[in-house]
Amino acid sequence: MKIDGGIGFDPGRMAEQAKKAEAEGYDGVWSAETSHDPFLPIAAAAGATERLEYGTGIAVAFARNPMNLAVLANDLQQLTRGRFMLGMGSQIKPHITKRFSMPWSHPAPRMRELILAIRAIWKTWETGEKLEFRGDFYTHTLMTPFFNPGPNPHGNPKILLAGVGERMTEVAGEVGDGFLVHGFTTERYLRDVSLPALERGAAKADKTREDLTVSYPGFVVTGTDDASTEAADQAVRQQIAFYGSTPAYRPVLELHGWGDLQPELNTLSKRGEWVKMGELISDEVLEAFAIVCPLDKVAAEVRSRFEGLVDRFSFYAPYRVDPERWKGVLAGFHD
Repeated sequence: MKIDGGIGFDPGRMAEQAKKAEAEGYDGVWSAETSHDPFLPIAAAAGATERLEYGTGIAVAFARNPMNLAVLANDLQQLTRGRFMLGMGSQIKPHITKRFSMPWSHPAPRMRELILAIRAIWKTWETGEKLEFRGDFYTHTLMTPFFNPGPNPHGNPKILLAGVGERMTEVAGEVGDGFLVHGFTTERYLRDVSLPALERGAAKADKTREDLTVSYPGFVVTGTDDASTEAADQAVRQQIAFYGSTPAYRPVLELHGWGDLQPELNTLSKRGEWVKMGELISDEVLEAFAIVCPLDKVAAEVRSRFEGLVDRFSFYAPYRVDPERWKGVLAGFHD
């Protein structure tokens, strides 16, 4: 199991942060699309490390088109010397239509086609054959030599797709190189719903689970003292509540018999009562979604729950503890 961290967006420290992550023992870092672009930090940090892998976790696919994404991923694969992973997600309809002013329709079929279009573009660059992709959502039929970068010396990057529902997860297995598990996923949901769906998708393309990379951004409640542990506890409960308020994620709660919690959280979210939402997350719910343990037990608890289930584990939120103590936590994953 590889252990990943994050990379921030401080313009003057991106390369430094990447070097630090590599020195601390992380295998990779992920850049998220929240309040900043997910690709720029990787471009800024790419040349600062020797072995660290980089990924977007996630880039919003439907805010862009296949050509945008093919070019960005191809360039970052070169800048990182073959250590880039294109992680994408669909986001939900209100964000696509109201935040990005982009079309929304049939997310799973659209995502499948978007990935196939990216691969068709890469194939044209690699082989020189005519670009001739015609689908229901995307059409790419023009590629002149002036716009063709040629074959990537490091090969094409892996494409990892995020999902919660079974249809999107099947798409990840069929046309992707891996699956980005959503943070709002329990071990039980991963075992009983996500991985079987991923394997069904893989079977459509004559692939198996071993052909795919599964990355999990896990919630961890820990700290160096009571105060820091309590702060982490409250933050994780509020984040679980935020995700739990989303109707599309209700199936995760329903699997555990907590489906009625979703509309209650949704009502509070519309009132902006974020603290009260967190208070609705019981210890039982918290411990289903998060590793809750002392700092020196983190590696053992994560490995106990997820070894053999996922290939990469990352911490959903960074922990600000003494660097030497944190190195000890990471070392526990490689013992």
